[in-house]
Amino acid sequence: MDARQVATAKADEDLLAQLGYKQEFKRAFTPLEVFGIAFSIIGLLPSIASVLFYAIPNGGPAAMVWGWAVASVFILCVGMSMAELGSAAPTSGGLYFWTHSLSSPRCRNLLAWIVGCQCDANTIGSIASVASIDWGCAVQVAAAASIGSGQQYMATNAQTFGIFVAIVLTHAVICCLGTAALARMQTVFVILNILLCLAVIIALPAATPAEFKNSASYALGDFTNLNGWPDGYAFILSFLAPLWTICSFDSSVHISEEASNAATAVPWAIVSAIGIAGVLGWAINVSLAFCMGTDLDYLLNSPVGQPMAQIFFNSFGQNGTLAVWAIVVVVQYMMGSSMVLAASRQSFAFARDGALPFSGWLYRMNGFTKTPVNTVWFVAILAISLGLLSFAGTQAIDAVFAISVTALYIAYAIPITARFVFKNNFKPGPFSLGYMSLPIAVISVSYMTFMDIVFFFPTTPQTDVADMNYTVVVLGGVMILSLVWYYFPKYGGVHWFTGPVANIDVSPASDWEQDSSTEEGSQPQKGAVDIEKS
Repeated sequence: MDARQVATAKADEDLLAQLGYKQEFKRAFTPLEVFGIAFSIIGLLPSIASVLFYAIPNGGPAAMVWGWAVASVFILCVGMSMAELGSAAPTSGGLYFWTHSLSSPRCRNLLAWIVGCQCDANTIGSIASVASIDWGCAVQVAAAASIGSGQQYMATNAQTFGIFVAIVLTHAVICCLGTAALARMQTVFVILNILLCLAVIIALPAATPAEFKNSASYALGDFTNLNGWPDGYAFILSFLAPLWTICSFDSSVHISEEASNAATAVPWAIVSAIGIAGVLGWAINVSLAFCMGTDLDYLLNSPVGQPMAQIFFNSFGQNGTLAVWAIVVVVQYMMGSSMVLAASRQSFAFARDGALPFSGWLYRMNGFTKTPVNTVWFVAILAISLGLLSFAGTQAIDAVFAISVTALYIAYAIPITARFVFKNNFKPGPFSLGYMSLPIAVISVSYMTFMDIVFFFPTTPQTDVADMNYTVVVLGGVMILSLVWYYFPKYGGVHWFTGPVANIDVSPASDWEQDSSTEEGSQPQKGAVDIEKS
């Protein structure tokens, strides 16, 4: 390394030490590769393919185009609020570390428990993201088989689950590799993602037969409501497509201890990934709206089982669709790999503070790869367990998709709110919104709260037991179990969980002040970047 790289590495190590942690990972992720993990997890085109069924019946082409545009602006606000926190305290603990540091001593342990245990550190939000991404990949593989068979083959639930298990297990093997190898993969993922997006934006209109091409008035202005909700609310429901697509961008935070110049690289990775995904995603939706034809019912119920795959089939034919779809599947597969990587780092950070079952086993670095192999397999096993919900029916697996957003939005909203609601000495890092921090935070939290409620509603206003949206049941059940675990007599977290626990002495001369109001019986807390109440 040259003198500049040495200085950057020393600054990163010193900043982490001020947060209370020793350097355990190799810092092999460049700023481009930090961006790469957020952008690859967004996985633009395959993600749009997985959730196009949210937009098509809730407004059709107009909702696809304008719903995406409106939602992207709000998601960018969420990302900017998150980026400020990531710049101030770049640590793998991320959301739950910020929550504990910014909250009042009276409630910070409970809030950190809720964010870390339930919503963020793999127990629900992140593992649901892994499961939903890899399930989407399995469905796409099955769709490719259907296209290749001339739409004669349709995969059963058991066959799709088998594909899903194989995908998750191979992701676990990949994520056990060394940090340098994982970092280099992110550049490949970014290039493939962008090339695939540009190919569809350009090639789809060129290849679409005249019978499937739509006029500008139809593509940009036709509002077709198939599900029965009032038009205004149906338009809001179409936001679920961009919400699920442009999500888990906090993944950059969770590899911050492996990133060079993390205080700058992490926030810009979050903001740029959301911004680029918003623009490219809008262009993809415009292209689809012009090339999807007008028979929306057929797109939703075609033998292929995938609206976007059917659009490609109509435009490219069987062979052309298989070629494009193969790349879609590869990019979705890469997306799942990056999500397992980020989720394993979250689990590692929470286990480091002794807050997960079997923390002693999970908080281990593999001697050969220098990566947390145990937490990788922990994530994989729990994701496969969530995938078993597919046998309970479509609504059950759809709940997994929804939880991957609703649980994470709860985890996002709590530290953003804590920064302004509680008394603390937060000092921004290199990335700062200045006087716009509070207005953008208000927009972000309001939007996430509203959309979390929207995610709990059923697909249609006329529903029954089989078609009900069970997201609120699953998420509420996990919240209740989390609180029971916390307050359980004698063995509950209230008796031993104290939030982030330093594994290195914090320098008294550091600008990051030690909290002076530690609760009785708690362990030494980290010096939290002048964030904690002093």
